[in-house]
Amino acid sequence: MSGSASLENKDNTEANSKWLDAHYDPVANLNTFSSCVALADLNGDGESKLVVGDLGMGGCNMKLKVYKGTTLMTENALLDLPTGLTAFLMDQNEPRTPAIAVASGPFIYVYKNLRPYFKFTLPPLEVNSLELEVWSQAKEDKIDPVTLKEMLEGIRGKAEVPLSVRSLKFLMLEPQEMETFVNLYKNQPIKRQTVITCIGTLMKNMADDDAVSCLVIGTECMELYILDPEAFTVLAKMALPSAPAFMDVTGQFDVEFRVTVACRNGNIYILRRDSKKPKYCIELCSQPVGLVRVNKNIVVGCTTESLHGYTQKGKKLWTSFLPAPITTMGVMDHKARGYQAVLVGLANSEVHVFREKNLVNIVKTPDVVTSICFGRYGREDGTLIMTTKGMHRAFQMDLYRLRVNAARAYVKVLESSLSPMSSGVSEPLRMNAVVQGLGPSFKLTLNIQNTSACRPAMNLCISFLYDHSLYSMKTAFLKIPLLVPGLNYPIDTFVECLSDKGISDIIKVFVLREGKTAPLLTAHINMPVSEGIAMS
Repeated sequence: MSGSASLENKDNTEANSKWLDAHYDPVANLNTFSSCVALADLNGDGESKLVVGDLGMGGCNMKLKVYKGTTLMTENALLDLPTGLTAFLMDQNEPRTPAIAVASGPFIYVYKNLRPYFKFTLPPLEVNSLELEVWSQAKEDKIDPVTLKEMLEGIRGKAEVPLSVRSLKFLMLEPQEMETFVNLYKNQPIKRQTVITCIGTLMKNMADDDAVSCLVIGTECMELYILDPEAFTVLAKMALPSAPAFMDVTGQFDVEFRVTVACRNGNIYILRRDSKKPKYCIELCSQPVGLVRVNKNIVVGCTTESLHGYTQKGKKLWTSFLPAPITTMGVMDHKARGYQAVLVGLANSEVHVFREKNLVNIVKTPDVVTSICFGRYGREDGTLIMTTKGMHRAFQMDLYRLRVNAARAYVKVLESSLSPMSSGVSEPLRMNAVVQGLGPSFKLTLNIQNTSACRPAMNLCISFLYDHSLYSMKTAFLKIPLLVPGLNYPIDTFVECLSDKGISDIIKVFVLREGKTAPLLTAHINMPVSEGIAMS
């Protein structure tokens, strides 16, 4: 996480003099995007905290992290990948501290005082009636899995209502996996659930900074929902021609509001109060990669390495071309100075600052910026916070390398039976060793256990491998009696140390099955140093 405090310098001719580099942490281990970063005074003490939805490793270790200054203050585990988060005031209670809403899958997790407070679930979608019918036949064993697959493929190609996730997963299975899947899920009800793609806030009835706000969410099923901040009921629902990707909301729900949405079909739609469908449409020349509002104008970044300005009614104002693809966008709203600009992160490790179509500043970064956020942090009004791609990538590479090495070592141990626990299903055994005595005579006890549920272990034996110049054993080969499951069998033997030089070595123990050369188990016993030598 690299943080830069925004301080205006007297000499404005130098581009980099406008920023003071306050903190840079190359190993912060943050994997996030601009939609999952927010600044908020969570404790009502006048100091804003940084709230980050960390995507972790893309499938695990997702967390909601809160930073104070340069240190991690708290973190909460997330069950799924966050798609966005926002801070909002949900009531008039004192102290006026905001809650945090995290969009993840079909849910919104609300945190109050940094603790889980409420979980909102999107309304379920309509299920295809033909899909219900064929699964009902499968439940009653009227059709086999192969026929079920053929019927679902036919429905998928013709039906207006998409199939559920269950049916789509079933269609991807191999033939030998289908019967198990059907038996596992056929008695469970079929559900179709959409997911949240973007989230924002809308003032309820006042325009003050500490006013109560509604949550606005865009979904994969091409709909927008406006939620009541206290009861979390749906206040309004609006339809879109395509799934929303980026969203900006302005106004008040009880008076007049405007929602600007960039969708995956390459168009921008503008919706107003009491409109179930978009009022204006902006057709872009390419796919949008970012959308922000500055004053009353809309600024859109596109995949063609360009930035476009529009009025709130969709009239094009200007176009600026960029030297590299856009990675992220944000708004610079310095209220203390009345200064607004657009922050554009680029793939060439630069952040360009635009006022309308004019480039006013370039910030060099150590790596490609993946998220950007400007606002009050701590007690500093103008703070620019960025996360970059390489810090998380370096951590990920080291972690993957560690996992690969550990997996290879584990496989080697299993293949060569070097562990004191058998990996085979046919011979589930466990062994540990205890050495007693000060020397030169030692008592060696091997505790062997059959971990099978009901099958006894037979025809087993033990062999010892050691340095004959250091140790001697009366018997280096022992037969093991029949091992009843669950019981511990102690097997004793004695070892004599032959050296008085104060050195020790390893004695290897192998558990073998008669007629097989590969050992079932292997244990390495680190012998203690003998305190004397046997007198002849």
